[in-house]
Order: sequence, then C-alpha cells, then structure tokens
Amino acid sequence: MSRYCSIGRYNQQIRNLKTIKENIMKTSKAFQQVSLDGVSSKIKWNFLGKILRNLSQSDVPMQDDSKVSTVQLAFENNHVKNKFSTKILRKHINKLCSNFEKTIRTNKLPLYSVAGLSMVENTSDPKIQPLIEPIPEPPPIPEGAGEILNQLNALGEPTFASLGLGGYSPVGLAQNCFEYLHVTLDLEWWAAIALGTLIIRICLFPLVVIAQRNAAKMNNYLPQMQLLQLKMTEARQTGNQLDAARYSQELMFFMKEKGLNPLKNMVVPLAQMPIFVSFFMALRQMTNVPVDSLRTGGLYWFTDLTLPDQYFLLPIITSATLYATIELGTDTAKLSSQNMQLMKYVLRGLPLVVLPFTVNFPGAILCYWMSSNFISLVQVGFLRIPRVRSYFNIEALRKIDPLDLPMKPKGFKEGIKDSWTNIKITKELEERRRLDEIKFQRAGKGPIVKTYKYDPTKQVEPSNSVPISAKKR
Repeated sequence: MSRYCSIGRYNQQIRNLKTIKENIMKTSKAFQQVSLDGVSSKIKWNFLGKILRNLSQSDVPMQDDSKVSTVQLAFENNHVKNKFSTKILRKHINKLCSNFEKTIRTNKLPLYSVAGLSMVENTSDPKIQPLIEPIPEPPPIPEGAGEILNQLNALGEPTFASLGLGGYSPVGLAQNCFEYLHVTLDLEWWAAIALGTLIIRICLFPLVVIAQRNAAKMNNYLPQMQLLQLKMTEARQTGNQLDAARYSQELMFFMKEKGLNPLKNMVVPLAQMPIFVSFFMALRQMTNVPVDSLRTGGLYWFTDLTLPDQYFLLPIITSATLYATIELGTDTAKLSSQNMQLMKYVLRGLPLVVLPFTVNFPGAILCYWMSSNFISLVQVGFLRIPRVRSYFNIEALRKIDPLDLPMKPKGFKEGIKDSWTNIKITKELEERRRLDEIKFQRAGKGPIVKTYKYDPTKQVEPSNSVPISAKKR
C-alpha cells in the first residue's frame, strides 16, 4: 500500500513543478527591462518572492538551498545594475526546476504516502521531516466483543437465537421467517407479519384453485347427487341394505365419472390448520419473551404488539372478517352441496364464540389473523371474476333453485330435528347389524339348535316285529 501511495506522491510532485514552471514563464513575459525606480523595484522583489513562495508551497521539499540562492543572487545583481532581465531570471528558474525534477526522479527526496500510513525516508539528510504524522494503530478489540456482535442482527437488535427463539420445528421456522423479513427488508413488525401471511397464502393458492374446481362441479351436479343420496337414505331407513348398497355404488360411479371428490374441498382447511397453529404459537412466544422491537412495531392505535388492543377494535375487525369469510368463501358452497346445514350454522356462530377469547390476544396474533381474513376476502373476490375462473378452468356456477332440488331446504329447527333423527336411525341400524353378526357367529360356533321331532344323532335299534309285506294286486 505504501509503495502505491509513494508513486502517487511522486507523480504529484512532478506535476506541481511543471505547473509552477509554466506560471513563472507566463508571468515573467509581462516584465520588460526598465529603469529601476522605487515602484518597479517593489514589483520586482514581489515577483521574486512569489516565485520562491510557489516553490515552497509546491509540496517539494526546499532542500537544495544553493540553487535557490543562485536565483536570488542573480536577481540582486541585476538590481544593482539597475536592470531587471527576465531572460536571465527564466534561465535560472529553468535550472532550479530541472534540478528539483532530477532530484525527485533519482529518489533523493523523501516520498510520502498520501494517506500518511507509511513513509520512505532518506536518512542521509537530517533536515527532512515527514509532512504528515503517521496514524497510530487502532486499539485492540476487547475480549468477548465477537460474541456480543454475533448476538446482534443488522438492525442492532438481539437475534432470535440469542433470545431462545427460532429452530427447525414448525414454530421455529415461522419465527425465522418473520425475523428474516423484519431484518433483511427492514420492515416494521406489522408489515413483516402481513407480508409473511401473504407469502403463505400465495403458496396455498394452487390448493384453493383445486378446491374451487371441485366445489363448482359439485354445485352443478347437485340435483343428481341429491337424488341418489335420497334413495340411499330411504333404503337404509327401511332396513333394505341391498338397495342401500346399490344406490351407494351408483353414487360412487357417478362421482368418479364426473371427477367429483368431497375430500378435495377439505384440502385447504387441512393445509391451513397446521400453518395457523404454527404461526399462532410462534407469535405467542415472541410476545411472551418479549422481542423488544415488537413494543414499537405496531401501527396507528396498536403500536405495542405485545399487548392486547385496549380499544377492542382488532378483535371486532377479526371476528367481522371471519364471518364474511365464512359467508363468501368456498366453505359455504361446500356445505350446501353436502347438505350439512347443521355444520353451516355452527360455523356462522363461530365468530361470536371466538370474540370473547380474542379480546385477550396480543396485537401480533390479531394482526396475523386479521391479515389472513382480508387476504381470504380478496381471494374470493378475485376468483369470482369470470375471466379468472376461465383461466384456471373453473366451471361457471349454475343457479339452482333450492325448491327444485330433491332434498327441500329446511329451517334451522327442522334441520336439527332431521339431523338428529337420521343419527338415531343410523345408530339403530348399526346396532341391528351388529346383533345379526353376533347371532351368525353364535350359530356357526355354538351347539345345534333343536328344530326336529327326534334326535338324528341317536341310533334307533331295529324292532323284532314281523315286517309288513305289501299286498299284491
């Protein structure tokens, strides 16, 4: 490093000498041989002082005093003769600059690095002094500083690893993702939570498309499916297992032919459930530690994400968006197609049941839940656009009048009564089948039941009576 800095210093000295030489020659042309009087003498002496001052400020050490004295002596001689010859002065100035340049090129003058970190000295001349004092070495790093730095992230906050968070479990991976978004993208915690939720929902979007395709098909083929389901239910209630099995097989073949599968409607809830639990537990642990930056990572009225919302707005918004998601989401169509009215009513009442519990949740958890609900609403609205549905090969929903369906719509009470009646009938049929199975097993393994007039296992001895002969005709 010192070598390259010295080369730069050397080149700078050469350029300074050339510049001074050019300036002196230009200035000297303005002077002519004039008679020496008081004014002109003052100007000429100022001219010589300017030359020597430029040389002293040229970043070139003025070590060759003999050459400088020669210039000054030549000027004084001309002054004594009452003349000032610019030609003679330029001659001596050229010699002086040439000697300086020659001295620099032969490396007889000290070359200093620009940064002042290193110096090549000419020890033969004790007059040479460094232009820049060397910068002292930095103090040593104290012990344990590396460990302290490893416990801080790029924002100067404690890492999750130092707080006992993170890891390779589902909860730890969720915490690592939140930390990455917060530190790498320099996002506030509310934005990091919302962005993490959006990324997860985008990853689950293909499953949502699959569920939408299946739900649309089941809605369009709902009358045929309900007709077979109604026949199968009547056969089971009458105890006709043969007809019930036959209708069940017909329903299975029909669904296979049309590409219907009720389990596909459960793909999205089954995939979202473990993710929701993992995010819930991850944010719960982060607020319990707590992560100090969460105290100021909120927005508007909920600045502290480690505490519940004091205005109860977050729980109310979360419950409202949850209700809207249940009403407008795919779950409502799925429940209608499966005639699970009881489950639909339960889900509609779920937001009211959840509201008292969400009041005590920290703001971070409610921020995640609210973000997820808003994304669900946007997703439902997006998938209702006809062009979007055609792009993802989702069939258009047919408008079917509930009164035209084989299974007529029923009210809340009637639906509960019918569901309870079907459950009891199914239980009785199952109990009857179980008893028949027990009787069958007992008949095959137990003693033979007496159903004859005499015991065939006992041999009857022939009697000594005279056999009766038949009469001939």
